[in-house]
Amino acid sequence: MSIKTMPQTIDQSKHFSIEMLKDEVQQLLEMGKVDCSQPIYVLCQFIPAREWVGVERELERHGFLLRDHIADLNPAQCWGDD
Repeated sequence: MSIKTMPQTIDQSKHFSIEMLKDEVQQLLEMGKVDCSQPIYVLCQFIPAREWVGVERELERHGFLLRDHIADLNPAQCWGDD
């Protein structure tokens, strides 16, 4: 009989740094899956639910609100072509 490992807890889940989040947003923008004018909370569609709490914490830590626009995370890409 083998011993099964315990499921991951929130503390053990993948940590998203703000730079990782910005990179994810950039990729989603390039693929046309999100728009600069959408609120940040639409990103929850693309991030696994078990990791979303950590994403929210990281956003809050850097002063972002879920109602802020995606453009706030990546202003250079959103407004650079104006």
